[in-house]
Amino acid sequence: MKLIIIGLITGILFGFLLQKARVVRYDKQLGALRLLDMTIIKFMFSTVLVSMVGIYLLYDLGQVDLSIKTTIMGANIIGAILFGLGWGMLGYCPGTSLGALGEGRLDALWGILGMIAGAAVFAQAYPVLKNTVYAWGDYGKITLPQVLNISHWPVILAFIIIGLLLFVWFERKGL
Repeated sequence: MKLIIIGLITGILFGFLLQKARVVRYDKQLGALRLLDMTIIKFMFSTVLVSMVGIYLLYDLGQVDLSIKTTIMGANIIGAILFGLGWGMLGYCPGTSLGALGEGRLDALWGILGMIAGAAVFAQAYPVLKNTVYAWGDYGKITLPQVLNISHWPVILAFIIIGLLLFVWFERKGL
């Protein structure tokens, strides 16, 4: 029960930050899709960087266990295409569609209903997908540090440096 409450609180906090960063706005979504406004990219990359440090710090302290998902190229590629098509057609990604609905934008409701319908279709198609798409390029439970055969901290540091350089470049370009 305690973890559910923590999850609810962090979810509300994340939604608040989405709204404060103005990434639930359609013009920001469209700007990101057209590579003219990197607000969403900067927000999400910052979130990933902070999460990487936090999760691996907790992991090193023995406070959490990692549950690495299997890397399956077929499913990743098809999922990325479907995600991109949905984002492009609706103008919201899953998180921002919920934030937009929270702000009262009813157009986001169509995307949320589409996600629910897509989940239902996926559940029905899973037995077929399991023997096809989920068998294409199955690399098992791997991480980048495992592939490079190094500790996770140099990889995290490299991502932080790349992120900071990208942020500086975006700011210089006015993105």
